[in-house]
Amino acid sequence: MSDWWKNEIAYQIYPRSFKDSNHDGIGDIKGIIEKLDYLENLGVTLLWLCPIYKSPMDDNGYDISDYYDINPEFGTMHDLEELIEKAKEKNIKIIMDLVINHTSDEHPWFQEAIANPKSPYHDYYIFKSSKNNQEPTNWRSVFGGSVWEKVEGRDEYYFHAFSKRQPDLNWENPKMRQDLYKMINWWLEKGIAGFRVDAINFIKKDQRYQDGPIDGTDGLSACFAFSRNQVGIEKFFEEMKRETFAKHNCMTVAEAVGVDYPDLGIFIGEDGCFSMMFDFNYSNFDIGEDEEWFKRKEWKPKDYRKLLFTSQKEIQKIGWVASFLENHDQPRCIDKLIVRKEDRNYYSKTMLAGMFFCLRGTPFIYQGQEIGMENFTRKSIDEFNDIGSVGQYQRAMEEGYTKEEALHFLNLRSRDNTRTPMHWDDSKYAGFSDAKPWIRMMDNYKEVNVLKQLNEEHSVFRFYQKMIALRKQVSILVEGDFEEIKQMPDDVIAYSRVSDEGRIHCLCNFSHDTLMIKDIQGDVLLNNYSQYQVGKLKPFQFVCIKE
Repeated sequence: MSDWWKNEIAYQIYPRSFKDSNHDGIGDIKGIIEKLDYLENLGVTLLWLCPIYKSPMDDNGYDISDYYDINPEFGTMHDLEELIEKAKEKNIKIIMDLVINHTSDEHPWFQEAIANPKSPYHDYYIFKSSKNNQEPTNWRSVFGGSVWEKVEGRDEYYFHAFSKRQPDLNWENPKMRQDLYKMINWWLEKGIAGFRVDAINFIKKDQRYQDGPIDGTDGLSACFAFSRNQVGIEKFFEEMKRETFAKHNCMTVAEAVGVDYPDLGIFIGEDGCFSMMFDFNYSNFDIGEDEEWFKRKEWKPKDYRKLLFTSQKEIQKIGWVASFLENHDQPRCIDKLIVRKEDRNYYSKTMLAGMFFCLRGTPFIYQGQEIGMENFTRKSIDEFNDIGSVGQYQRAMEEGYTKEEALHFLNLRSRDNTRTPMHWDDSKYAGFSDAKPWIRMMDNYKEVNVLKQLNEEHSVFRFYQKMIALRKQVSILVEGDFEEIKQMPDDVIAYSRVSDEGRIHCLCNFSHDTLMIKDIQGDVLLNNYSQYQVGKLKPFQFVCIKE
């Protein structure tokens, strides 16, 4: 089977916030269909849909109650089939989110498991008895609090790495795994092109279930060391690939946080399970290893450059990567990577775009990124929708931070930052809906919106459009190896893409100052300024040069 996915231009859609077609303030599948012309015009060739399955929406769809049905707020299965077909007519493929580490607590399997401990479905999840009249272990969930939730009326707890309404599946059970594989094949046979695979490195747990070292005032220990990237997970991957993905000419991209580079071969490459993966080693540069937002890391562009280049070099040795700046779990890149508010402008937004888009890998654009959407500022915890943000707020308060400090961390990092409605125009509710949206909108939609940028020759949208067209035309940007350009100023990220077809240099100035650099000459393929002066980069300039 060919590696067709290397050539794709991917675009992530958060359906709830993309386009509302039925006037209820919630985005839906028909809304996506309405915007296919826009996506075609932008130049994307593949859409990743965040979960649209039936769900109580405790974690905005990542808590699935029926893998085979569509959440009514998004539409129907017929709507999805129509989307797949109409997208195909425009040469746009569809991949779905695959959430198989956990289900919703409303899934029939879990309902049966809770109701009857002797049911076969009881072993589809992880249940443990108390230990010394306490929870089975002292592990902290990703969203805060214990990973264990007591079952009412009996001495039993169930495990949840995330929300208590997201019980983890027991991957040690072969019958459960087969039921998941059946579902995966069903979707692939329906005509989707593949999956983004959610939290997949959580599926194997440390079977000893021993306490970890206390690392917070809550007396708990972060669960990552015991429930993520465990020895033996490769056996599950091998089986899943054999039973599902290998039977189809599909694309899979793994969400796998905290993977050490020596372990990449489990995930990607010739013997790996997935076509590609997101590498978060360079993305989570501003927070600690346990991913608590209040544990901030100081950083400079040279630090980010080192992480980014290490990622590119290590992954190049073995397989393929999905390049990204934003997603539904990350803040907007302009706020995250450009520290000074006064520096967040057309030039810095397009510089970041060029920097990530020309890297080796399949580029993933998150909705709104192509027009330079920004973070919001919330003034109260009550204004946040995201369950993860609420958990992080509580953890910060537990650790002694003030309400103001906790809110500061949330405004920097909250997942709600990228979940605000898409800005289509400058009308009320930004053309997203004619009803009040399910989540508060950004206030700057009159200045930052699609319609305005479509009518401007020099806009962030137009730059993305040119960038996408260039990648489709110049094979080096797809096939070329990555090489670091050394001996550059600390605030410059510079690299080359190299193949038998030639050499392309990408130069990015992360500074608001003009910087002197080594002389690099050639044909300018793309530039966010009108001119490029050899040996010099203007503030936040990006230039792509073919030698």
